Amino acid sequence: MLTGAGDARYMAAALELSQRGRGRTAANPNVGCLIVKHGVILGRGWTQPGGRPHAEEMALAQAGASAKGADIYVTMEPCAHQSTRGPTCSLAIIEARPSRVIVATLDADERTRRRGIDRLGDAGIPVSVGIREREARRAMAGFLCRLEKGRPFVTLKLALSLDGCIAIADGSSQWITGDRARAHAHLERARNDAILVGAGTARADRPGLDVRLDGLADRSPQPVVLGSDKELPAHWLQIDRTEAIAELPDVNWLLVEGGARTAASFLQAGLVDRLLLYRAPIIIGGGLPGVADIGLEKLGAAHGQWRRVDQRALGQDMLEIYDRAA
Repeated sequence: MLTGAGDARYMAAALELSQRGRGRTAANPNVGCLIVKHGVILGRGWTQPGGRPHAEEMALAQAGASAKGADIYVTMEPCAHQSTRGPTCSLAIIEARPSRVIVATLDADERTRRRGIDRLGDAGIPVSVGIREREARRAMAGFLCRLEKGRPFVTLKLALSLDGCIAIADGSSQWITGDRARAHAHLERARNDAILVGAGTARADRPGLDVRLDGLADRSPQPVVLGSDKELPAHWLQIDRTEAIAELPDVNWLLVEGGARTAASFLQAGLVDRLLLYRAPIIIGGGLPGVADIGLEKLGAAHGQWRRVDQRALGQDMLEIYDRAA
């Protein structure tokens, strides 16, 4: 039986598996699952597109009868409620008779919360909860945000010059950042269920908002516009206010790409959970700002709102990632 560092290591692997489904599993969470016995990985699973099969279902199918006596690592509490779309994972695990189940975080869905682990415990299967919980909540933040706040998890992406501009004065913005930064931005698109721009950006640029990376074209998110534009293709969704993101169907993860007024509206409403800032080593001077007025009255109110969680070079550009401070 593994404990401590061993459990943490295998849960980290399950969390990596969970990211394979991010942006494709709504309205279900993007869960990862790993089945291990005597140091051998018998099954790997992650929630499949559309939310089924669940991660546990996929991993158990791979492990088969060998799952008996194994350790099951799962990033979110196995579901306990009945569904017409597939098996109940807590019952499937009980049938498999593992030695232990290690859970990173409880389910936010009241139909399952604590019911899944209680059912496993009642069946005589030891359950541990809380291994890498903080990382798990971040990995599945889209689902948790929708359940706990009633809206998708929102990432605001900005490609900026060193002096904070997104374009020169006439609106030209292709390209501020280089190839590697743009490729990373497309990878981020693939990790979101939907992508939103303002009506002004939609009219001026007619962006495709698709994923232009080899092998990931089918991961293009649902395009959404804030405002009204009758000339947009029929598959675009249109909302009339920022708060209407709560009404977007089957969206856990939302990427907001522009423009300046749209960015400001989300920031002012307190609806941005994560910032992606791509900074190019150029100075424009007199260009268009990345964010319009957000109604800030005192400079002190701007401090303490964001916490940098990552920073890396992408060619000559720099990516900075910030989470909203708790």
